[in-house]
Amino acid sequence: MKHLIMHLVVSYGYFGIFGALVIGIFGAPIPDELLLTYAGYLSYKGELNFRLAILAAFLGSVCGITLSYGVGRSAGLYLFEKYGRYVHITPERLGKAHEWFGRYGKWTLAIGYFVPGIRHLIACLAGASRLRFSVFALFAYAGGIIWTSSYILLGYFMGKDWIRLSGELHRHLLLGSIIVAGAVFVWFLIRGMWAKGRIEKTG
Repeated sequence: MKHLIMHLVVSYGYFGIFGALVIGIFGAPIPDELLLTYAGYLSYKGELNFRLAILAAFLGSVCGITLSYGVGRSAGLYLFEKYGRYVHITPERLGKAHEWFGRYGKWTLAIGYFVPGIRHLIACLAGASRLRFSVFALFAYAGGIIWTSSYILLGYFMGKDWIRLSGELHRHLLLGSIIVAGAVFVWFLIRGMWAKGRIEKTG
């Protein structure tokens, strides 16, 4: 997969970055972080324009996540209602998901980019829970520019060491993403329990 990503970027440049991220964010098994750091490495070498690489990556990521949102908005609710019981997603739980998105879920659109697996599903769930597009776009697009620019900058500053460290980098980033996701989940859980406790005391 690493060689395929390198071939796409070298052969198609900004269009390769854009296209790979569209399908990668939508759910294709593409190592997006590897792609972004490689784009940064090529920017370091002068083979890509740094600003255009970030622009192509940003546009690809927001197109992919918007496509996921659209699928969730148009068909997600139907699929959840029809087949959700097989994976324990009831209408009541879907209603709670909508409420959760209204309170906290929009933040996961921004930070979800940094967690492989989450970013492929979170936008679809946001659409299925009928999160307003304006709210979705605000957080998802802000997260997109932060995510793409962060990893392209990382590849740029790695410079010539990218080739030597890229394999280890991907593993460490995956581990770090899992740790971050766990910490965020625990924070939301504690915050929710604290807020519930306050409501019960005041009630």
